[in-house]
Amino acid sequence: MTARALMLQGTASDVGKSVVTAALCRIARRRGLSVAPFKPQNMSNNAAACAGGGEIGRAQAMQAQAAGLAAHVDLNPVLLKPQADAQAQVIVHGEVTGSLGAADYLARSDHWLGPVMESFERLVAAHDLVLIEGAGSPAEVNLRDRDIANMGFARRAGVPVCLVGDVDKGGLIASLVGTREVLDPEDAAVISGFLVNKFRGDPRLFDEGIAAVTGHTGWPCFGVIPWIPETAQLPAEDAVVLERPRRADRGGLKAAAPILPRLANFDDAGPLEIEPGVSLHWIPPARPIPRDADVVILFGTKATLSDLAFLRSQGWDHDILAHARAGGRVFGFCGGYQMLGRRVVDAGGADGRPGEAAGLGLLNVDTVMTSKKRVVPVVGECAVSGEEVAGYEIHLGRTVGPDTERPLFRLGDRTDGARSPDERIEGTYLHGVFASDRFRRAWIRRAGGTAGTALRHHAIVEQAIDRLADQVDTAVDCDSLLACAAPPGWSP
Repeated sequence: MTARALMLQGTASDVGKSVVTAALCRIARRRGLSVAPFKPQNMSNNAAACAGGGEIGRAQAMQAQAAGLAAHVDLNPVLLKPQADAQAQVIVHGEVTGSLGAADYLARSDHWLGPVMESFERLVAAHDLVLIEGAGSPAEVNLRDRDIANMGFARRAGVPVCLVGDVDKGGLIASLVGTREVLDPEDAAVISGFLVNKFRGDPRLFDEGIAAVTGHTGWPCFGVIPWIPETAQLPAEDAVVLERPRRADRGGLKAAAPILPRLANFDDAGPLEIEPGVSLHWIPPARPIPRDADVVILFGTKATLSDLAFLRSQGWDHDILAHARAGGRVFGFCGGYQMLGRRVVDAGGADGRPGEAAGLGLLNVDTVMTSKKRVVPVVGECAVSGEEVAGYEIHLGRTVGPDTERPLFRLGDRTDGARSPDERIEGTYLHGVFASDRFRRAWIRRAGGTAGTALRHHAIVEQAIDRLADQVDTAVDCDSLLACAAPPGWSP
């Protein structure tokens, strides 16, 4: 079979491209195709460690799961991890190549296209179908001459495009028609049609809207995808999801998590958010950490020193210290673990601007940032409960001190993490450990909560992907959509 490819682009960020791509991966797999997801360039601080080494965007790892594949660096050859408002760490084929400002990165876009095409060509050679996710919007025509994430890639690779729009945001007709109006005619010609996403209610009510879009653009509509609640159970890629209204307090163990500017790998929270015995509260800036929290969780960050300064600017340091003095628990992941120590030193600016600062002093450890990033999947056991865990490390820095003699995890011939003498303060470099069901339940009980359920996180994610695929397959003319996929090099 000749390999074929199809690209999904969006009218904006956060319109659901990632989950639609995942759904189509599962649908194609069900139809007997060897399918691979692909995102040329991603910007996200939520990443996954690949078994063969290197890191990719979390969404591509989830799409790989939908396709029945292991995560691999070719699925997301260029990953940008923001460290400051105009600076990002650049990761190519899973490895850090340095940090660049936005202008410098864009000026070298031709340099990044080479690795992108190498990965794409390897996927095309190995699979029947490659489903490509764009980034942002092709309507950002001010960036078109330097684009490798949307039309710049589509035209270079010769792949057709389906445009995805989010009706829940409002203004969908204008978004789709406006995209057609601002695109270069040759770019617009590669668009085969569009999908309407996140529709609430009877989709027939949007028939006139579809007719209006088709009348202005000439593009057919492949379907109207309903609002699918199960998508909330899938790992999120962007911190924008934290700005949405959260569920009501359900009682049980109350956990509070400050929202830091460079929050990273916050999908560590996912298993807790669906655990019936836990109420996880994300705390936005300008709000105090609730005094009745049972545990405060500091999730990872891409810029430890910068986010530590922000934490102090919000007064959260006082809240956390008061919480700990009152006997409350504190848990830190990665950068959050580093903040819990006595001092963080980054003399070379490996994790942002050079500098050093006092930590919260809740753990008797110190962290020195190193230039080499550690990226590796791990398995081991909890040093407290003895329960097995599986997770991954993605971090800069080395943390040492007396409290590391009370590690949180044993990983074969080494240990990870630290615990305070009273064992109420815990820190670890391991991401993903709450997805280990027996460990998560033991940790909840240790924190004073009740975890009597048999909730299996991996099974819930699989069920969510299946439910997503079921609904997309029902709402979308997938036969016609997938028939638009063409061999690379195609032209309209």
